[in-house]
Amino acid sequence: MDLKSNWIALFNRAASGTKEIRNLLTPLGAALFIGFIAGLVFLSFRLDHWLKLPGLIPRPWHLIVSLPLLAIGLFLIGWSVLHFVKSKGTPVPFNPPPELVQSGPYAHTRNPMLSGVFFLMFGLGIFSGSPTLVFFFTPLFIGINTWELKAIEEPELEKRLGQAYLAYRQKTPMFIPRLSSGRKSDG
Repeated sequence: MDLKSNWIALFNRAASGTKEIRNLLTPLGAALFIGFIAGLVFLSFRLDHWLKLPGLIPRPWHLIVSLPLLAIGLFLIGWSVLHFVKSKGTPVPFNPPPELVQSGPYAHTRNPMLSGVFFLMFGLGIFSGSPTLVFFFTPLFIGINTWELKAIEEPELEKRLGQAYLAYRQKTPMFIPRLSSGRKSDG
């Protein structure tokens, strides 16, 4: 078995394991994810300082640009978490809801919580004036998450949820909602 298959199997065992194991792994998974984000933000601030990079947008304009991004990010994260909790699960892949969540933001995109985190990181980068957070670390974070979702989480969801997930993945975009419903009009 290759490394990718081992990770998929590990996620699957955790997600379909006992409630005690899932509850034990949830804070660990959340801490790793939050720690990774905090580490990227910290590195960006240090790199900006070390390279003596100028800020992005002059004050007070940085507020006009960053506050809507931060608000959208927090809203998406909160709305997503609410729908996971309503479905008796958590956003942590080790302790997911028992069934596929397709309500709320999940009706429009498969990963609205991550979309919210992306908005939050861009907003924080603009708010703080960090060019490396906006132009390097946030795009890097998006790339890493996209790879991880495609390589590990989506195959695990397919394995655990089967045809229901395949149909959902087929009709629902990964991060950005479609602007049209995709239905053809009669006229």
